[in-house]
Amino acid sequence: MSVPQNLIALIFDYDQTLSPYYMQDEVLFPAFGIDPERFWTRCQDLVNHDSYDSELAYMKVLLDTLDLDRPSNAQLRELGAKLTFYPGLPEMFEEFERGLLSSEDIALGIRVEFYIISSGLKAVIEGSQLMRHVRAVFGCEYAEDNSGRITFPKRVISHTQKTQFLFRVNKGLLDLSEDVNDHMDDDLRPVPFENMIYVGDGPTDIPCFNVIRKQGGQAVAVYNPDDPTRAAFRKCYQLTAHADRVRHIAPADYRAGSHLRLLLDEMVGETATRIRAKRQTSLDSGTVRSPKY
Repeated sequence: MSVPQNLIALIFDYDQTLSPYYMQDEVLFPAFGIDPERFWTRCQDLVNHDSYDSELAYMKVLLDTLDLDRPSNAQLRELGAKLTFYPGLPEMFEEFERGLLSSEDIALGIRVEFYIISSGLKAVIEGSQLMRHVRAVFGCEYAEDNSGRITFPKRVISHTQKTQFLFRVNKGLLDLSEDVNDHMDDDLRPVPFENMIYVGDGPTDIPCFNVIRKQGGQAVAVYNPDDPTRAAFRKCYQLTAHADRVRHIAPADYRAGSHLRLLLDEMVGETATRIRAKRQTSLDSGTVRSPKY
């Protein structure tokens, strides 16, 4: 028995995609008096000399730096309230929820849902203003010791592992106790890949860009328009002009009427139109008209 495939998923990376800052630099380092340059140098040493994955490196260096002053996950969530975002956020989520879809779309049960897949700390994002709009956040996590302090990486999401969570959205397996590798027929998956739009900022999002595009979804690379070095723009330009990873790039401005919002609005509208057409085709092919006299 098939399920209604009427969900449209907007899936976002976090650092440099929804915010111009890395969450560590913006809220963690000031809170705990950590020197950013020394911290990231130590991380890079682990990557270069000890072959650490970059995500494990920063999680280890954070624990080592904090030592006996390690916070709880609840304290990390409190820091999330201080996160700041690109222009137009979180307002865009509210505007999408109340006004993007037509009355016909809503009557058919078509909905837009938001997800975040990040190599940053899940607990910090959970404390942010975005959380009330987001269906699920997937990110790196720490376990806690008997005193409630973070003690060891419980979950690490590298840029290649991010793709696992696209399949979780696809299959509706948002509870991490569920095995994402379980077979599921395509017509039982609540969010087909063609109903997904992925927004990221650069090379670390390439695995997700590839999966989304190969499976029929859409991808957008965003860059910080206020970066004076233009490095952020060049990363995105390479992704579209030379690597063919994405078809669209845009400044990370989520306000109504911006280039990015026009793209996202149009992509959501096209997806909703396709869902309606597919629903009508199924209805027509599954209906035997009664004879007319």
